Amino acid sequence: MGNISQLPPLRETIARHGLSARKGLGQNFILDLNLTRKIARAAGDLAGVHVIEIGPGPGGLTRALLESGAASVTVIELDPRAVAVMRELHAHADGRLNIIEGDALAFDIATAPAPRVIIANLPYHVASQLLIAWLRRAAEIKSITIMLQKEMAQRLVAQPRTAAYGRLSVMCQWLCDVKLLFDVPPSAFVPPPKVTSSIVQLIPRADAFVVSFDSMEKTVALAFSQRRKMLKGILNAAGYDGPGLMLTIGASPTARAEELVVDEFVKLAVSLDFGDRPERT
Repeated sequence: MGNISQLPPLRETIARHGLSARKGLGQNFILDLNLTRKIARAAGDLAGVHVIEIGPGPGGLTRALLESGAASVTVIELDPRAVAVMRELHAHADGRLNIIEGDALAFDIATAPAPRVIIANLPYHVASQLLIAWLRRAAEIKSITIMLQKEMAQRLVAQPRTAAYGRLSVMCQWLCDVKLLFDVPPSAFVPPPKVTSSIVQLIPRADAFVVSFDSMEKTVALAFSQRRKMLKGILNAAGYDGPGLMLTIGASPTARAEELVVDEFVKLAVSLDFGDRPERT
């Protein structure tokens, strides 16, 4: 596994590279290597797996991933100070660390060979965008184990008829089995954020693709566009037969979007058939 154990403490690495956390980059660093190892273990057996990590910062999680026996670890980092840290770590990684300097939103996950998993402490300000991009390519990913704000993590696992249930809940649960693993308190970070974080795991399902991603995304966006209104009214206003569609999918005629289960959204997406309809302007 290389000589990871011979690396200097993270605080020393941070001081030497001037790697103070920058709010504009959404940086909050985890310096407790016991915690980063716990996160790596939570992702499952990584032997023979190629890991993608977003925003490694000083490399606490990266060290744990390299120790885990992963076939390779590809890190995507925008901050040149952290890139310098990664280059230093590269010398201890037996050629298993690949460093990509750039924006994670522009990164093609196929850069890492299969089987691939994503494990990351995500910058909060881009977490939703990254997650949606990965969901679009869920069939190419073995698992996603990420740290999010607890509030966002709860949205991923939320059930119908709850305030947290919404577009992201439906899209995630349509494509993946989603589990909330454990919470991480603000005190675990430097600097400590104002909110509790959670580790959540998504394991893509092979049987999810009954409709296209675009059709499902448009259906869910339309349904949740006015949460307080009955769904049949929203569908009517969009030019569809709202009551007829509610009957077709087997939902209550007075249901709001937050009352539909994921399978009903799939049936609705099939009925709306956005793939054969022109875009509305």
